[in-house]
Amino acid sequence: MTQFTTQLDEHGFLKDHTHWSADIAYVFAKEENIILTEAHWQVIDFLREYYEIHKTAPAIRLLVKSLKEKYGSNIGNSLYLQTLFPVSPAVQAAKIAGLPKPKRCI
Repeated sequence: MTQFTTQLDEHGFLKDHTHWSADIAYVFAKEENIILTEAHWQVIDFLREYYEIHKTAPAIRLLVKSLKEKYGSNIGNSLYLQTLFPVSPAVQAAKIAGLPKPKRCI
């Protein structure tokens, strides 16, 4: 369990994305057994920018499509994202980015 429990919803996501910091990202990543690299940060930063515009965290299909549009097919593909966030790319990335759980994600 994380040290930020009072700030978390029932699924372990931050209740308020504005309380997010890189320190929180590292704690969440450690809980997910992920060591953050530059590649992870690229996706995390993209998600935070996406959320500011759309006010929602994208489910996997939209995440892949949006990443592909911005960065090309090397980054915008589900296999690549699975190597970074192996359990559930859209869910794990959103959590580490301090965003709500994407809708239509288990």
